[in-house]
Amino acid sequence: MTQYQVACFGEVLWDILPDKALPGGAPMNVAYHLQKLSIPVAMISSIGDDEPGQTLLEIMKQYQLTTDYIQTDPVHETGKVYARPSAENPLEMKYEIVQPVAWDYISFTPALRELAQQPGGTFLVFGSLASRNIDSRQTLLSLLKGNRTFVLDINLRPPHFEQELLVELLHHCHILKLNETELAIIGGWHQWPDNIEAQAKALSTQYAIPTIIITLGEKGAALLKGGKFYQHPGYRVKVADTIGSGDAFLAGFLYSTIKKYDPFDTLSFSCALGAVVASYHGGCPDYQRAEITRLMAANK
Repeated sequence: MTQYQVACFGEVLWDILPDKALPGGAPMNVAYHLQKLSIPVAMISSIGDDEPGQTLLEIMKQYQLTTDYIQTDPVHETGKVYARPSAENPLEMKYEIVQPVAWDYISFTPALRELAQQPGGTFLVFGSLASRNIDSRQTLLSLLKGNRTFVLDINLRPPHFEQELLVELLHHCHILKLNETELAIIGGWHQWPDNIEAQAKALSTQYAIPTIIITLGEKGAALLKGGKFYQHPGYRVKVADTIGSGDAFLAGFLYSTIKKYDPFDTLSFSCALGAVVASYHGGCPDYQRAEITRLMAANK
C-alpha cells in the first residue's frame, strides 16, 4: 500500500461563482497544494454519479491526486457551494453550501481503515463541515481511532455546525487551525479574554491541543506551539479573491512541519503560500513554487 504522509478527509465540490464554476472544498484545496509541494497525499471523499462528479474526478487526476479513496454515491449529487462577494467587503466571500450531497455520505471501508493505521509521522486533515451529517461523521470518528497526527481545520459556516460536535472534534485533534473570527466564537463560549494570545493559550489548555494556528487575514498569522506564541505579519499582494487562501496556508504549515522548519520559518512559508493563492482566483490556481520564494525574498 502506498504510504501517504497526509490524508485529507471531507468535501470535494464545485464553487459556483457569479461568473464561473471552480473545483474546491477545503480538504481538496489542502491536498492540491501539498501535491504541488511533492508531499504524498490521499484525498478521502465522495462524489455523485453525475457529470459534475466525473469532471471533478478527471480534474483530481490532472492534479495528480490519487482517486483511490473517492467514493461514488448513486443517490446524492456532487457537492456545490454558491459563493458571492460580501456586501461589507467585496474581497471576502459569502457561501451557500448545498445539503445533502455525496460528501455527507462517506462510508468507512477496509481501505480507509488501513489508511488510518499508517504509522507515525503522518497527518489526517479534517474539518468540522464534513461532520454535519451522521454518515460522514461516523466515518471520521472511525478514522480518528487510527495512528495519524490529527489536524482539525475548523470551518464554522452557519448553520452547518453545532457546539457539542465541535467540542468533540477539538478533543480529538493534535493540531488546530482556525481564523480570528472562529477563535472569538469559541472564546465566547468560555468567556475567555478578548486577546488572541490569551485565547489561544486557554484553548490549548481547555482541550489539550499542543499546536494551534490562527490565520489573521491581511494581518498574517499566529502560532502557539510548545507553550510559546509566535506571530508573522503576512505578505502584501494584490488580492484576486480569498477562496482557499487559508487552505493553502495549512498546506504550507504541514509541508514546513514535515520538513522540520522552525516555528517562525514555518509561519513565514505558510503565509507566503496563502498570499500567493489569494493573488489568483479560486482555491486551486496554477502557480509556481518559485512565486512563494520570490515573495518571501522580496519581504526580508
